[in-house]
Amino acid sequence: MKTSFLLATALLACMYAGAQSRGDLTLMSFNIRFDNPGDGDNRWDKRRDDVAQTMLFHQAQVCGLQEALHSQIQDLLQRMPGYAFVGVGRDDGQLKGEFSPILYDTRRLQLLDSGTFWLSETPEKVSKGWDAALPRVATWAKLRDKTARKVFFVVNTHFDHIGQEARKNSAALIVQRVQQLAGSSRAFVMGDFNARPDEAPIAVLLQAYRDCKALSQMPHFGPEATFNGFGPKEQEGMRIDYIFCNDPSVKVLQHATLSGTWGGRFASDHHAVMARVR
Repeated sequence: MKTSFLLATALLACMYAGAQSRGDLTLMSFNIRFDNPGDGDNRWDKRRDDVAQTMLFHQAQVCGLQEALHSQIQDLLQRMPGYAFVGVGRDDGQLKGEFSPILYDTRRLQLLDSGTFWLSETPEKVSKGWDAALPRVATWAKLRDKTARKVFFVVNTHFDHIGQEARKNSAALIVQRVQQLAGSSRAFVMGDFNARPDEAPIAVLLQAYRDCKALSQMPHFGPEATFNGFGPKEQEGMRIDYIFCNDPSVKVLQHATLSGTWGGRFASDHHAVMARVR
């Protein structure tokens, strides 16, 4: 058993080193479900190891999380040596409420700048926009890839689950803000958009970005739907989590919806979405 484990660890290390030397970068968007004591067998304390393992096993150097409370972020960082995060709580701009944080591997990436804005008519202050039920935020990071020696931007967000106008206007605001922040630089936009591929918010985003799933050189792996609701499988038609890129020439090597289980239990009520790029 010990020998097998050491061999597997060595193999993963070799794979990681190979990916690093080629300049491969793995991005992940993952709604980890807030720490709700009423979730029973799906409580956070039963899932946190699985969430961390999902990111570590797939060697995600950039992880955009949704619904993450500050305590959950700290739990993950304890299990993910070498990672740091940017982001603030949506309820007070500090630690209160859900974050849309970006976790990044400091061994590979250098943080150059970051910030958070609210999805509303007043994005610079704590606010709730349009017909949204809750305050919503987008967190961004300007990162330098130490291996590829290139700078890129990542934006991570979570659109409102009720307000149709809010989702559409949030998409337009994201496009506007990314243009202001990144200009002609490469940018990845990820998150839980609470919208299916044929709905208005995704149409707005696709006017400016390409879906990494469509750019993938290898056929998409895993189910199409990304929401499972802690049920026995993902819910039909519920693809609501995405990774987009503003540069259609980016090499997306692989794209996947990660639906692994632990004893029949998913790591979250959403599946993680992964894109490996070069």
